[in-house]
This record gives sequence, structure tokens and C-alpha cells, in this order.
Amino acid sequence: MSVKSTRESARAAGGRNGPDAKRADQAAGIAAQDPARIRNVALVGHSGAGKTMLVEALLAANGMITRKGSIADGTTVGDSDPAAVHQQRSVTLSLVPLVVDDIKVNLLDTPGYPDFIGELRAGLRASDAALFVVSAVDGIDATTTALWGECEHMRLPRAVVITRMDHPRANYDAALAACQKAFGDGVLPLCVPVRTGGEATGLLGLLAQEVTVYSSGDAAPEVRAAEADEREEAGMARGALIEGIIAESEDETLMDRYLEGGDIDTAALAADLETAVARGSFFPVLPTSAVTGLGTAELLDLLVRAFPAPVERSLPDAAGLSGEPAGSLACDPSGPLAAEVVRTSNDPFLGRICLVRVFSGTLREDSPVHVGGHGLADRGHQDHDTDERVTHIYSPLGATLRPVPYCVAGDMCALAKLGSAETGDTISARENPLLLATWEMPEPLLPVAVEADSRSDEDALARSLGRIAAGDPTLRVDRNAETHQLVLWCMGEAHAEVVLDRLREQGVKLHTVDVVTPLRETFAAPATGHGRHVKQSGGHGQYAVCDIEVEPLDRGGGFEFVDKTVGGVIPGTFIPSIEKGIRAQMDKGVSAGFPVVDLRVTLVGGKAHSVDSSDAAFQAAGALALREAAAAGKIQLLEPVSTVSIMVADEHVGTVMSDLSGRRGRLTGTTSSGEGLTEISAEVPDQELLRYAVELRALTAGTGRFRRQYLRHDPVPPNFSPS
Repeated sequence: MSVKSTRESARAAGGRNGPDAKRADQAAGIAAQDPARIRNVALVGHSGAGKTMLVEALLAANGMITRKGSIADGTTVGDSDPAAVHQQRSVTLSLVPLVVDDIKVNLLDTPGYPDFIGELRAGLRASDAALFVVSAVDGIDATTTALWGECEHMRLPRAVVITRMDHPRANYDAALAACQKAFGDGVLPLCVPVRTGGEATGLLGLLAQEVTVYSSGDAAPEVRAAEADEREEAGMARGALIEGIIAESEDETLMDRYLEGGDIDTAALAADLETAVARGSFFPVLPTSAVTGLGTAELLDLLVRAFPAPVERSLPDAAGLSGEPAGSLACDPSGPLAAEVVRTSNDPFLGRICLVRVFSGTLREDSPVHVGGHGLADRGHQDHDTDERVTHIYSPLGATLRPVPYCVAGDMCALAKLGSAETGDTISARENPLLLATWEMPEPLLPVAVEADSRSDEDALARSLGRIAAGDPTLRVDRNAETHQLVLWCMGEAHAEVVLDRLREQGVKLHTVDVVTPLRETFAAPATGHGRHVKQSGGHGQYAVCDIEVEPLDRGGGFEFVDKTVGGVIPGTFIPSIEKGIRAQMDKGVSAGFPVVDLRVTLVGGKAHSVDSSDAAFQAAGALALREAAAAGKIQLLEPVSTVSIMVADEHVGTVMSDLSGRRGRLTGTTSSGEGLTEISAEVPDQELLRYAVELRALTAGTGRFRRQYLRHDPVPPNFSPS
């Protein structure tokens, strides 16, 4: 593939596409007009692979910035979020648009740390291709391999860039071999590094057999013909590339001509390669360096020539508000409006800012729209439908918002001051409201209990949590009615740290506390109770006496109330009062303050007074009788137990099963899921799962995942602590 056009654009500093002109245009933003001239590309890879700095290098090579930022200094375009600056890694999805040969490329820099996989999933939803970023120093991890499989399931076109080629410990050959082993045979290098004094100073294009020579920080590399020894050294890689391209070509004569030693047009091979990449059956590899700019021109060329435009990709299914299918959508600027909020953030001056991917139609300034969100009630996001007005449309460049007049199908933009919009919502025309099918989000499984420092902070905490949860569908806010705790369910410790930091940045004073496991109480043996509530203080007094017998029921038996009084010792109007008082006491608990369950209470006797007996008196007597029965009997605490399904690589099965035994887990089965994975099923007490999201990741090198579902309550072991 040629880098000539990209190189000439980079050199044209005084022209329309030059750096000076682009910097002048930044105030107005970049608005595409034709969906066919848009590319939406997500950068995917593990934390530390170099995604954010690669974006900096591409911006510098394209002339969008004059100086590359630094992660350590918090000056990169992509990591403008304060939490990202603090943690020195990407924690949110960021959009960085640039123009290459009159084609708008929307680069979506995604977080690589597993805690922020929700942001990564949002980036994949908004993109039409994925660029996998692999470090030449650290290689790939199992999480990146799993993401490749996820993209393969989505039929998303992919390419691979091997970064950090300037590092002293960089090993390109080892990184390439690791990629081919993890990703398959369709992964082949498009260029190979050319070294001078042991350092990678250029790239040899295997098809054109030209060497692009890079100088440190130079955005306009020189190109020369490859020398004979360079061509010979790259001969095997070139042959593998040509054979790989021919295998994907629709021209069945190419292979015969190649095997016979015939001349094959390089331009035809390049065209076939671009077609194979666009349809997701061939995956080119490029070595790069964000420090020296190595490979940036080739990568920019690859983005615009090989990756598909939005018009070549299928769109999410759409339905009406009542759920009826709305028909297939097309990436057409004149079609019905269907856009999706893929990320939501809060700005202290502009309020809520929504990053939006337009799938169909055109978003215009000062236009009425319908904002609808359905299907996330289990995450605390209730279904909502609101009519609002789009006031301003922006083209974001990191934290900078640059106004644009419209956003066409296939493009991305930012909208401010949509008060009801949340991540995952659909934006459509007010007269034709639609709902796009939601994308899959992982379940948050790490609970963090928080408390406001004072009563005055409680309202601020509630407001701030509402804003943060609106933009983060992987965060679930649970106000537990049993333990009276406010619990934030997060993806992991890093995710929890970001949420807490954002709350504190908004002025909320809070602290974390131990998560309390919601226990139950029950009677371990039959008991009797005598409730006598007699008071006299002038005028009408209070008089109620009742005798009860208590016996435990089987687990899940609930509550039974039986009246066996005879002779009308207690008037029939007061029998329900006794039951009501017993139920109220069961809710409060009789020993440790936890609800009482699985109990049969039999009313066997009592006394009443013709004047002083009342509904309130017999409620108090019933509650007192249950407390006395508990004091005389034996109370058993019950803890919640969940059924857990854990998916791990085969090599970690033994470690995980041993760990489950230490957690008082009961193994119920294992199932081979193919592709080197095993699903382990077990029953585990909830107390042992409080930090399992973190600990399973440590046990399985970040690859294990699990699901949980409440099963029942079982008796707690001796010396059990509920927190």
C-alpha cells in the first residue's frame, strides 16, 4: 500500500490540508458531509500497550497538534479526564477526529484496564473497525485475546499495530509471533522494520518494496527503494503476505500465476488486500513508535484505504416505543433519525455532555428530538421517554468542544444540555421515536458501601450519584432496604476509585464502610412466648395478653400464623392485631436485628379487657411474645448463598476450584466450553464473594469472569461475622 498521498498531505503545511490550516479550522470543528468518507476506528489493547500515545503520534503526523502530550504530565488529548490524569491510564472512552485525504477518521481511544470494559464496549458499538494495539515490549495478554474473539463474533474488521518499537527491550519478531498464535493465520505483516545500529529507523513496505525512513519526531518521512539485502531479508515475509492476499482474492487465476512465477500487479494486490481487510478476513500488522513517529504515515493510509466506511456496515435493530420492529435502517443522511448516546459526562459549565454516534438521518442544531432509554431497569436506569431540543452540536477533540452545524449518518458528535439523556439512550425524531437495541454490558460484581460524612452531604451524594450513574451503565446503585446501606456495585477497585474520586470532585464528603451481608434469623427449635402488655395511666389504659407457640419451618417455608384459641378468650377483632405485631417484630429481628423467616406461630391463649384492650395493645403484646420466645429458645442466623458460574481457562481450573473450597463453596459441576475454557458451577456464601471480582482476576491473570444469582439462605458457621 502506498504512503505517497499521506506523506504529501503531511508536507503541505501551507495548503488546505496542512498543519496551519487544520489548526485554524479547529475552532469550527470537523463536520463530515458524506458517510462514505468517514471511518470510525476503535483502538483496543491492554493497559500500557500505547494506545493513547499512538493517538498523539497520529495527531502530530496529521498536523492536528504541534507537540505530543505526555501521560505522566496529563497533557495528552485523549486522557483529559481528571481520573485518567490521576491514575495515569485511560479510564474513559475519548473521541479524536482527524482528516486524512478529505476522509474524516474518528479515532476512539478505549481504556485497556478490565475495570473499564464498559467504556470499551461502548467504543466497539460506535466503531466500524478495530485497531488492536500490542506492545513490542510486553506482548499480548489473555484479555486482549478474548477481545479479539469478541470482535470476531461482531464481524468487525481488524488490524494490528505493534507499538513501542523504540524501546530497548522491544522484540518485534516475538510480538508478531504472539499475535499470530493468539489471533490466527490471517494476521500478516504489511511492513517490516528496517534497523540502523540496532534501532528501528524505517519500514520496508512488503508490496511496493520501498523503505520509509523516519527521523525522530519527523511527520514527513522520506521514501527510498529497498536495497538488495533488505529485499532478500524480507523475501519470506513478502511471500507469505502475497500468498495471504491471493488466498482472499476473488481472482482465482492469481495463485496459479504466482506459483508459476508470473508477474503480479502490485496495485491489484493492494486492492485485494484492502477488500479483505474491509470485510474482516485479513488482518495486516504494522510496527509503530509514538516517540519517533515510525509507521504513522502507513497507519493513516491503512485507516482510510482499508477500513470500511459506515455505509458498508450493518446497523443495530430499531423498534418503536411499544416494541414493534421499525424496519431496517440505512446509513443515509436523509433517512429517519436514529442516534445513540455511547458516553455521558458532566461539565461544570455545560452540564451533561453526550457523545453520540449517528446511525441514520442527520442531527441539526436547534432541532426537536426524542430521547428514549429502555431495557436497563435492572441497573437502576428506569425506562424513560422525553422530548428535548438539540441546542448545540460539537466535534470533540479530547476535552475541547468545537461547534459544528450538523452531524450526518455515520459520524459522531457531542451534544450538551440534554438533561434526560443517559448512556445507551436512543435519540430520534420527535415525530418518529425509535429505540435501538441495547448493547451487552458486563455485570458489576464488586460491592462498595459508602456513607455521607454528615446529613447535609446526603442530598449532595444522591444528586451526584444520579449524574454519575446516568453516564456509567456498569455502575449499579443499590440502597439495601435490609442493611440500610448505600452500596455501589463496581467492576473492580480501579472503577470504584474513579467513582469515589468523581463524587469527591463534585464536593461530596463521604467515606467507605464495610459491606454488611444481609442475614436472616430463624428459630432453631420450638419455643413458647408470653406477651403481657398492661399499662394504666388514668383514663383508658392498655391491656393485652397473648400466649404463643413457635416452631421453625423448612428453608423457604415463609411465615404461618395459626389461631387455636378457644372460648373467645381473645375477641376475634384482635386476632389480626396479634399477627400484625408478630410480623412487625419479625421484620425488626429478635436477636441480631435481621429479619426472621421460616416460622410458624400458633396463638394458644390470652386475655382481653372490655375497656382497655385495643388494636395497638395487642400488636405490642404479639411483638413482646415473640421476643420472649426468642429469649427462651435458640436463634439460628442464616446467610445468603448464591449459585456462581465461573468461566476460566483450563490451566486455571485447579487453582479456582481450590480457592472455592477455601471460601466454603460447594462445587456442583464443571463443563467444558471449548476453546480451552471451562465453566465451573458452585454454591458460595455471599460473604465470601464480597471481593471475588478482584480476587478471581488475580487467580486467573485477569481472564476469569463469573456470574452470580441468589439461591437461598443457609445456617451460618460458628464464629461468623456478618461484615
